[in-house]
Amino acid sequence: MSGVLPLSSREDEPFIGARNSAGNGDSLAIEMEQETSTSTSSGGSSRKKNSRLKCFGVDLSPDNVAVAMVYFVQGVLGLARLAVSFYLKDDLHLDPAETAVVTGFSALPWLVKPLYGFISDSIPLFGYRRRSYLVLSGLLGALSWSLMATFVDSKYGAACCILLGSFSVAFSDVVVDSMVVERARGESQSVSGSLQSLCWGSSAFGGIVSSYFSGSLVDAYGVRFVFGVTALLPLITSAVAVLVKEQRVIGQARGPNVPLGNSSFLKSSKENIIQLWTAVRQPNVFLPTVFIFLWQATPQSDSAMFFFTTNKLGFTPEFLGRVKLVTSVASLAGVGLYNGFLKNVPLRKIFLATTVTGTVLGMTQVFLVTGLNRQFGISDEWFAIGDSLILTVLSQASFMPVLVLAAKLCPEGMEATLFATLMSISNGGNVLGGLIGAALTQIFGVTKDKFDNLATLIILCNLSSLLPLPLLHLLPRDDSDTASKVKM
Repeated sequence: MSGVLPLSSREDEPFIGARNSAGNGDSLAIEMEQETSTSTSSGGSSRKKNSRLKCFGVDLSPDNVAVAMVYFVQGVLGLARLAVSFYLKDDLHLDPAETAVVTGFSALPWLVKPLYGFISDSIPLFGYRRRSYLVLSGLLGALSWSLMATFVDSKYGAACCILLGSFSVAFSDVVVDSMVVERARGESQSVSGSLQSLCWGSSAFGGIVSSYFSGSLVDAYGVRFVFGVTALLPLITSAVAVLVKEQRVIGQARGPNVPLGNSSFLKSSKENIIQLWTAVRQPNVFLPTVFIFLWQATPQSDSAMFFFTTNKLGFTPEFLGRVKLVTSVASLAGVGLYNGFLKNVPLRKIFLATTVTGTVLGMTQVFLVTGLNRQFGISDEWFAIGDSLILTVLSQASFMPVLVLAAKLCPEGMEATLFATLMSISNGGNVLGGLIGAALTQIFGVTKDKFDNLATLIILCNLSSLLPLPLLHLLPRDDSDTASKVKM
């Protein structure tokens, strides 16, 4: 969706919108706060339950904290995002189209998330389906950023290391997603929204923590130093894995030491694939997924705008870090906006309102490109901050329903696999939108020092966001439709 700023999660995730993603649930204990009791003893018990610390209406039990911390790490990994952008632009001397392609390549792990869900659901690693994979994901992330800090000196090496780091985040994302989905299944849209708010609120808070330093550290110490500091952050994911409450799988035919040719494994694999296909092809799953893919697949002009603001307007890494701080706070505000006012609003109304509003407000970037803001006495810096603030709040609020819808479509027993499939399709649309944007950037002749047609590119990308709206009827009408019962 180009009318509002794409989310990276997750970015992203990476930059996948996004970043992609939600939380987990075998561990998420969501309890309704309206527990009442007529007896003194039950009243005391209720007071004990309600005395537990909550965030976004979700009890902060140990495993809920683990989920929140994994999302916090996804947000705090944004520390390296500006460093990567400047590394590709200044050290490797790539142009906007090449940068968009490298970014798209690094997002490929987010397109095969069903594979990670299948592995997590089907193959216990050292006896665990969740804990062990979180530990492994953290170690791989630390390795990727360590290589970026030391040996990488080409665009191919950078792409591969960013790919590995993206893979580590995507896999941990799938693991926690499965836990959230298990709790969200069968719950109301409001409860599911609270779960997603906890996850994305944690990610936004991580972004706030790292945002300012993402620019100032690049200015003061250079990109390699930032990559080295970032290498320490994925280890938090490995550490919090011990908080996940999970029974060790003992005596199972499936496991990391069992050959893949084992008949039990093959039989289970076949059954899971059949289950997945049966679930995806049902209209109440397939049709909303088509809409989400098309909604995400509209072209984006982010790479071109980054080159314009740094090469033409002279924005420094430190200033862009301040902008990132503002957008991180705005992302958290977007989560709060959804959790407080929109989680009970029908999905169709949310998508319609945010898409139209985002398209209109997205046109304000043309002011920055043409210099109209200066004619109104607004400096480029203040205009960029205000523009990013408004668009990010809207973008986050509009993306939350995607996560809620995907979580509620998942059947019991395939939480990680089906949710990952739906998110991969969404991420695939986002990657396609980025690649279309890269092609349009090339067609319009926008380079690292030529921006004559950038305003036209921005207008085209924003108007394209309206194209999926005639297909809004593919979404469920209300909460009762959203809580789909997928027959397995």
